[in-house]
Formats: sequence, structure tokens, C-alpha cells
Amino acid sequence: MRTIDDLDVAGKRVLVRSDLNVPLDGAKITDDGRIRASLPTIDALRER
Repeated sequence: MRTIDDLDVAGKRVLVRSDLNVPLDGAKITDDGRIRASLPTIDALRER
């Protein structure tokens, strides 16, 4: 299986599809786990 480490993304536009829906209590986010779990992938792609 290929991972983002196998991709040559330097100088290319990359589309990342993520489900960032988070549970809310009114206007307050109650669990930001999905957002925090996506950050390593976004950071790895951005660094390249």
C-alpha cells in the first residue's frame, strides 16, 4: 500500500480530503480529535 511518504509532491498541488466534522456543544467544540489527527498528514505534505 502506498503512503504519503511514497509520493513526490514537491512543486505540485495536492488535494486532501478529510472529514473534519466535530461534535459541538452550542458553539464549543467538544472533541477536536479528528482535526488533531489530520495535522501530521497536512504538515508532512506542506513541508515537501
